[in-house]
Amino acid sequence: MKRALLIAAALPLLAAAAPIPSTPDLGKAEGRCRANESGPAFLVTVEGLKDRRGQLKLEVYPANDKDFLADDNILVAAGKTFRRVEIAVPATGSPTLCVRLPGPGRYAVSLLHDRDSNRRFGWRVDGIGFASNPRLGLGKPKSASASATADSGPTSISIVMNYARGLGMRPL
Repeated sequence: MKRALLIAAALPLLAAAAPIPSTPDLGKAEGRCRANESGPAFLVTVEGLKDRRGQLKLEVYPANDKDFLADDNILVAAGKTFRRVEIAVPATGSPTLCVRLPGPGRYAVSLLHDRDSNRRFGWRVDGIGFASNPRLGLGKPKSASASATADSGPTSISIVMNYARGLGMRPL
């Protein structure tokens, strides 16, 4: 009887801890900008693309080191900010991506040039960039150096892509 009561009491906790199924579309509906929409958003201009292959994936995180580049499933399950926008790399011009934000404030922003379109970062193949364009070392930058502040309307930022060069990542 005691065992049955313990199991019955634990079931709601186990259900609450069940992970959100991983999907490449997580955060896209919340991040999609729509025509004539007002409110906070980043308008991100991409500079320094190595080539015109693959996809660009822009992601927005809370501006703290614990949540920056954390698993999107965990962030969404915890009710934290996570936004994603993906586009094919255009054939010409400087791409601009728009991502809606939950409100004005500071957010960490990453941009992946997924050159082989495999949905994963491969440091020898793909490019990476961050808001505020921090100088990259061997690890991820601190969120404070990879963040931008959004106003109550669209806020323009520019991200310079970095690619593997020697033992590090830097602009071309």
